[in-house]
Amino acid sequence: MFLSRRFYIVAIAIILTIGLGYIYPPLFQIGQIVFYLFAGATFYEILRLYTLKKPITAHRDCADRFSNGDENPVEITLQNNYPFTAHLQVIDEIPVIFQRRDIRFELKAAPGRQKTIRYSLRPTRRGEYPFGKIRVFASTSLGLVMRRHTLGEEKIVKVYPSFLMLRKYELMAISNNLTELGIKQIRKIGHHTEFEQIKEYVKGDDYRTINWKASARTHKLQVNLYQDERSQHIYSVIDKGRTMQQASGGMTLLDYAINATSVISHVAIRKGDNAGLVTFEEKFGTLLPASKQSSQMENLLESLYNQTSSFGESDYSALYTHLSKKINKRSLLILYCNFDSMVGMQRQLSYLRLLSRQHLVLVIFFENQELKAYSRQPPQHTEEYFKTVTAEKFIHEKRLITATLRRYGIYSLLTTPDELTVDVINKYLELKSKRLI
Repeated sequence: MFLSRRFYIVAIAIILTIGLGYIYPPLFQIGQIVFYLFAGATFYEILRLYTLKKPITAHRDCADRFSNGDENPVEITLQNNYPFTAHLQVIDEIPVIFQRRDIRFELKAAPGRQKTIRYSLRPTRRGEYPFGKIRVFASTSLGLVMRRHTLGEEKIVKVYPSFLMLRKYELMAISNNLTELGIKQIRKIGHHTEFEQIKEYVKGDDYRTINWKASARTHKLQVNLYQDERSQHIYSVIDKGRTMQQASGGMTLLDYAINATSVISHVAIRKGDNAGLVTFEEKFGTLLPASKQSSQMENLLESLYNQTSSFGESDYSALYTHLSKKINKRSLLILYCNFDSMVGMQRQLSYLRLLSRQHLVLVIFFENQELKAYSRQPPQHTEEYFKTVTAEKFIHEKRLITATLRRYGIYSLLTTPDELTVDVINKYLELKSKRLI
């Protein structure tokens, strides 16, 4: 049982009235009368609140998996079994990692009626999130005493890479509305097939496939035979080193890369390509072979869910050694990293060049949005001029990294965390349309 704020306000008022009765005697009698009425009302409210065994029931509905970086709905359903309108204060014990103090709701529930509370949570880290109980404080219209009810079940929710984003892109792709998300419709040149061989013409062959040069040499009609375009291998390579722990919008660059990996892998599989995963940091980490089987997306999400970082320096030599041994077919390697300076990039450039001889390498790194916003502000004094010039130097260095990689035949993409997924899909479609993979 809990005494409400109203109880203490009334009690203090009665005490002051009785105290003033020593100065003005009529107030003493008024105070006594009010005290007896107050005590009777409190006792009456306690009886009404505690006569039933289970006057309030509640349960929480939410998904077993939360999508990282997205708003995930949570719903609480309450049933009032009291024979009167109950005034309820509801507190849901959400995981402490959210650090929210506003998951508290006040409402009225008519007798025998249900009430539903809806709110959403946005996780910014992968992992397990434990929910506690639902605390419901019930009182009558008097509001002097509250009865606490501990309801619902404790639950552990796993936060996975953004599958809500994945579903959104999938639905938009099915309805051909990808342009609404900023994904460009790239015109493909030529047939959607690959040349296989030349054969002699037989009745029913397409006249457009006649090879006139071969026909002239053999004095017989020859046609080009095509086969469906072969599936390509697309690997998302994630650097889990310390530079990927930089935060933007409450999420680390590593989590942005993981979300983009899940989406681009799904798009690649829908396009008929094989999607795989590689992670590395101080040593080589995960290698999930490229595949387009129906279970591949589930395997990818499970692998991405468990990725953590040791905050060390990433070893690109180990990455090159392992990929040379384990990936024999030429593939598109989408490398998510964050070179913050030319010096940092040049230390790894030799390994990137070696990889680019065997595979098509697309290096993706991130703009510093805070620095970019700061450089646009007009400086007011000498110190701010110095800081602005320094910020512009770092911004220019990122562009210089892009130009240097391009000079060595390595594709690169400088983007912001918010635009990462759309930019990666556009780049993948561009490379595919040019038949580079």
